[in-house]
Amino acid sequence: MVGDCINADKQELFQTSKGISYQCDTTNRILLKFDTFELGLRIQQFQCLRRSLNQVDIKGRLFDLSDESDHLLVEAPMVNFQHRLTLCEIIQLRELVNGTYFALELHSMLHEILEPKHSLIYKPSI
Repeated sequence: MVGDCINADKQELFQTSKGISYQCDTTNRILLKFDTFELGLRIQQFQCLRRSLNQVDIKGRLFDLSDESDHLLVEAPMVNFQHRLTLCEIIQLRELVNGTYFALELHSMLHEILEPKHSLIYKPSI
């Protein structure tokens, strides 16, 4: 799935010091490369992952002194993915995912604005 995308078919969306995200036109997936893992997600799966990461109570976990709050299991069950991350890694992954989401929204908005003008320029004459 992640390997199905060749370099010509993927466009970089967002990059941080710990990871990078791409949009693959061949597989219609968002590719996340973060730390030691790669993940290919359809847009609905990506949005589910984003929602679950944004629901993590970072402040509550920072002040919780128990050992259970030091790590969190991040799951994407539709693609059979489970990874145990530290609180710092969760913050960094959340930054990558939210930056990717912003880039997708920006690309979508630009496409909506520029596409009507583009189609008028190349509209064949009758």
